[in-house]
Amino acid sequence: MRKQLYIIHDGVPTEAIIRSYTKEDFQGLIAVQSECFPPPYPEELWWSEEQLNEHITRFPEGALCCEVGGRVIGSMTGLIVDMAQYHEAHSWEQITDSGYIRNHNPNGDTLYVADICVIPAYRKAGIGKWLLQSMYETVVHLNLKRLLGAGRMPGYHQYAAEETPQQYFDKVMKGIYKDPVITFLLRCGRTPVGIASDYLDDEESCNYAALMEWRNPFL
Repeated sequence: MRKQLYIIHDGVPTEAIIRSYTKEDFQGLIAVQSECFPPPYPEELWWSEEQLNEHITRFPEGALCCEVGGRVIGSMTGLIVDMAQYHEAHSWEQITDSGYIRNHNPNGDTLYVADICVIPAYRKAGIGKWLLQSMYETVVHLNLKRLLGAGRMPGYHQYAAEETPQQYFDKVMKGIYKDPVITFLLRCGRTPVGIASDYLDDEESCNYAALMEWRNPFL
């Protein structure tokens, strides 16, 4: 997959390319992860070359990156799963095979988001939204039921002593609290499904995540 488009970066129309990533992009993809997920996010959760090789081998349609001026500045990775085989309260490690996606099931019904990230300098340019839009197109192209993924709730740690994750999420939905990840996913057309506990080792989210989906409108 490859598409050319324009983003608005620092007020200037800038050409960007969204395409499938390859072995030549591995170091650039890992560099993106290091910028997007600095400490206290665990470094061992950044992509490794071994994981990335599994992505492009098992499901290249779900291995996308965004390039600006020859530099990779964002990426998104997914796999197909049969959600009937997983409990609703699954963890990231369980459903992504610890990021190796060896459990990718071409006969599944759901495109599951393993990761999406854009370096800070380009987060106001709409790259994340275009990456998600490209995955929605993949859902339609492959005739899948939906796209599903879990969003971090990085604002939750500020309220964890007083409120449950569901109470925090409900207040985000009512506009009482602001959460950058949840708000971003809502703007991209995702709708809430539930809350997953012990989803990912994430101090800011207290290891919780919000499950959010996008349904194929043609099914």
